[in-house]
Amino acid sequence: MWSFHDNLRAQIRLLNEYNSEKNTTKIIENIPYLVDGIKRLLSIEDLRLFPNSMELLSEEDWKEFYTGDEEIGWMLLVKPTPYPAIVEEKYVHPSEDFAQRDLSFSLDNTFHYDEGYMTPEQVNLLLRFLPVDITYVDENDKVVFYNRGDDRVFPRSKGIIGREVRFCHPPKSVDMVLRIVAEFKAGTKDVAEFWFNFKGRIIHIRYFAIRDNEKKYKGVIEMSQDITEIQKLEGQKRLLDWD
Repeated sequence: MWSFHDNLRAQIRLLNEYNSEKNTTKIIENIPYLVDGIKRLLSIEDLRLFPNSMELLSEEDWKEFYTGDEEIGWMLLVKPTPYPAIVEEKYVHPSEDFAQRDLSFSLDNTFHYDEGYMTPEQVNLLLRFLPVDITYVDENDKVVFYNRGDDRVFPRSKGIIGREVRFCHPPKSVDMVLRIVAEFKAGTKDVAEFWFNFKGRIIHIRYFAIRDNEKKYKGVIEMSQDITEIQKLEGQKRLLDWD
């Protein structure tokens, strides 16, 4: 089905280009291809996709699909009636969904997070290989974590763990950092960001307020990223160029 969707998207993009050029002739010439493609897609859905789905999928599968669609959002103006019908059931956000399900992997030594399960080793690997530097300061203004990547923008020492954030920045920037923390705590701001040249590279730094489900302040996360190569991107790249 993805290939049909991709073809339709390509046709829509082409028509948008002709529209921007006010090329009426090309629009009239190509609209029938788009209409035929949509009709073909709907026909395949009605005659193959949905009948086979009704045979292969259980009612529990359909319920899970509907929950996932609820999270993503609907393309239709009117929200569709769920199948099977939901009787006195309340939508549960994935972050609050702790229902036990059959999984294709072991839960040994794992912890449940908002959207899945991971072992401490997997969490550590994920944080180590993230292409951004992360430092987490808790609600008491103490540095409690930073990730150790191979190419950190700014070096970190284990000595900062447990240290107050005011003692982790040079005098020229500490006042700014303290103001950010104060605004986050007061709930007046949630994000602060900066970018500048550093040793010939362009560095992007963002601070995010961390809050729990009751919106109570739980700290701040600092994210630093070298965006030099990202800024050079132009056009599109949709194919793998390894060969």
